[in-house]
Amino acid sequence: MVLTTSHLIGIVATLVVITGVGIYAGSKVKSAADFSVGGRKAGSGVVAGTIMGTLVGGASTIGTAQLAFQFGLSAWWFCLGAGIACGVLGIGLVRRLHESSVETIPQYLTRTYGNAAGPISSIFSSIGIFFNIIAQLLAFVAILTSMFAIGHLTAACIGVLLVLVYVMFGGLWGTGLVGVVKLLLLYVCAIACGWVAYSMVGGASGLMAKFPSHPWFSLFGRGVDKDLAAGFSLLVGVISTQTYIQAVVSGRNVGEARKGAFISAIFIPPVGIGSILVGLYMKSAFPGIASAEAFPLFVMKFLPPWLAGVILATLLIAVIGTWAGLSLGISTMLTKDIYRKFFRKQASDRETLTVQRLMILAVCVLSVVAAQGSAGSLILGWSFLSMGLRGCTIFFPLLGAMFFPRFVSPIAGVAATLLGPLACLLWYVFYPKGLDPLYPGLVVSLLTLILVSMFTAKTDVAEA
Repeated sequence: MVLTTSHLIGIVATLVVITGVGIYAGSKVKSAADFSVGGRKAGSGVVAGTIMGTLVGGASTIGTAQLAFQFGLSAWWFCLGAGIACGVLGIGLVRRLHESSVETIPQYLTRTYGNAAGPISSIFSSIGIFFNIIAQLLAFVAILTSMFAIGHLTAACIGVLLVLVYVMFGGLWGTGLVGVVKLLLLYVCAIACGWVAYSMVGGASGLMAKFPSHPWFSLFGRGVDKDLAAGFSLLVGVISTQTYIQAVVSGRNVGEARKGAFISAIFIPPVGIGSILVGLYMKSAFPGIASAEAFPLFVMKFLPPWLAGVILATLLIAVIGTWAGLSLGISTMLTKDIYRKFFRKQASDRETLTVQRLMILAVCVLSVVAAQGSAGSLILGWSFLSMGLRGCTIFFPLLGAMFFPRFVSPIAGVAATLLGPLACLLWYVFYPKGLDPLYPGLVVSLLTLILVSMFTAKTDVAEA
C-alpha cells in the first residue's frame, strides 16, 4: 500500500490537533505532584481519559485484531476483562485509595507491611508493566512498517521519540487530556472499521458461512483454561497497576474518581468488537498476511484516504498513549519508592521531576533493546503476561492491606509480594506450554499471605 496526499493530510491534521492538546496539558505542570497525579484536581473526564488512554492502546486495537485473525471472538478478553476490572475498581476500591492520600501502590502496602514491601512490589510491578510496554512497541512497529518502507528498529526509535514528546512535558495531564481526545477519535475508528468490515464480510450470515462456530465465535476458542486466565489477568492486573491507581487518586474527590472508573468500564469493551470484526474479515480475505498488520492494512486498503489518515494517526497516538502512560507509572514508582527512599530522601521537587523524566527515557530505551527479536510475536500474549505478573505481585497483598489489615502480618505481606511473582515467572520459564502462570502465581501469593499471617505477629506499622 502507498500513502497518498489525502492520507498524509488526514494524518498531519490529526497529529496537529492532539499535539496542541498536549502542549496545553504541559502548561499545567508546575510541580512533581502536577506531573504524577495532576495536583489531585482532575474531573471524571480526565480520570477516565487517563485510564482508557492507557488501557485502550495497541493491545486493544492492533493486538485484538491480530488475535481475532488467529482465533476469533476470544480476542475480546482484553477489552472485556479491562471493562470488568474498571467496574470493580469503581465499586470496591476507589474510596479507600483516594482517601489514603498516597501516590503509589507500594506506598499503600508499606502502611501495613513495612518498608520492605515497597521496593519489592515496585520492582516486580515495573517488570510486569515493562512487558506491556514491549507489546505497545510491537504494535507501533506493525503500524509504521505497514505505512512506510522502514525497518523495525527505525520504527521503534521513532516510537521512543514520540513517547518522550507525549509524556515528558505533560505527565498525568498529558495522558489524561490527550486520552480524552484520542478516545473520541478511537471510537470513530472502531465504529467505522467495524461497520465496514461487517458489511464487506456479508454480515452475520457471511461470518457464519466463512468460519465454523468453534473456535471463531467462542469466548473460549483457545481453551477454557487459557481464556479464563486471560480475562482474569486483566481483572487482577488493572487493580494492581500503578497507572490506573494513579488515575483515580488524581480525581478532585471520590465521586469524580469513581465516575471516571465507571465511564471506563462502560466504554472500553465495545472498542474490541470493531477490532475483532476487522481481524475476521482480513483472515477471510487475506489469510497470508502478517497477523499483526491486519488492522492497519485494512484501514489503508478499504477506507477513504482522508479518513484512513485520521484513523492511522489515531492508532499511532493510541499506542503511544498507552506506552507513555505505562512508562509514567514505572517512573513514578521507581522515583517515589526507590530513589527518594533509598538514594535521595531530601530530593527537591525539581530534582524529583527531573529524575522521573529521566526514568521515562531509560524505560523507553530499554524497551527497544528488549523487543529486538520479538517481531511477529503475539501482542496480546505480552499484555496478558504483563497483567498476570502485576496481579501476582500486588493483588492479594493490596486487598489484605485494604480490607483485613488486622489479620495480615508484615512478614506475610512482604513474602507474598516476593513469592507470588517469582512463582509466576518461574512457571512461565519452565512450563511455557502448561497451565497459565497466572494460576500458580496467585495461589502462591494467597497461601503465603494467609499461612504466614497465621504464625507471625501482626505488629503495627508506622505510616510510610
